Amino acid sequence: MNKIEQTIYELDTMKSYPKEIYYDGNTELLNRRKVSIVGSRKTSKYSREMTHRLSSALAKVGVCVVSGGAMGVDAVAHLGAGASNTIAVLPCGINIKYPAVNKNLLRDIQTEGLLLSQFKKDEKARPWSFVVRNELVVALGEVLIVAEAELNSGSMRSIEYALAMGKEIFVFPHRLGESSATNQLLKEGKAKAIYDIDAFVLRFGSVGASRSEEDAFTIFCQANPTYEETLLKFPSRVFEAELNAEIEVINGKIFLL
Repeated sequence: MNKIEQTIYELDTMKSYPKEIYYDGNTELLNRRKVSIVGSRKTSKYSREMTHRLSSALAKVGVCVVSGGAMGVDAVAHLGAGASNTIAVLPCGINIKYPAVNKNLLRDIQTEGLLLSQFKKDEKARPWSFVVRNELVVALGEVLIVAEAELNSGSMRSIEYALAMGKEIFVFPHRLGESSATNQLLKEGKAKAIYDIDAFVLRFGSVGASRSEEDAFTIFCQANPTYEETLLKFPSRVFEAELNAEIEVINGKIFLL
């Protein structure tokens, strides 16, 4: 369990940049494009299926899925992305695997992905610490996806943070009488519905690309290296990729289009 020393530019959207962030795992995931997924702990079969499909599709195009490690939507989002393509933000010290029902999942993420927390070793989860956790989850992602949520639920705090940060919010379409919070967001024009998962994922990269068929340049860029690193390794290929709109440079880092 170590402190993160690097500056995470996404966290500038928070009300105040965290004084300390602890981690265990692969911090290179912080350099990837990231999407935050949150939702109810008690969720419908439909929401679980859609969350798993979406997080899996995002991971296939190199997007890292960020969630809170909780039961329900969080756990499904982590599982769909795969342990090596996900960040779990905890409401307690990293050495405490909370909730206990997800301890094996969290250990896999610790080994292959990344655990983050604003809480020191041995600090237990408390009612207010979930709110702190939620802000960090939302800040890390380019957008917030709310898979399912009811009014007055804990997910409402995540929604409030996303609105305050100016983040786009996306939801799955639900039937009347279900997921009252996401339906309310759609009614008020504060969120957009995901009607087609593949079409949504296209904004982050090509769907269904076979990694075995990709050239060395593409494979190298999947880790979102710096522009300088890429230019040194592939000087002519970088300019070609820029001209063909294959890559985008954001804050000095390469992202595949």
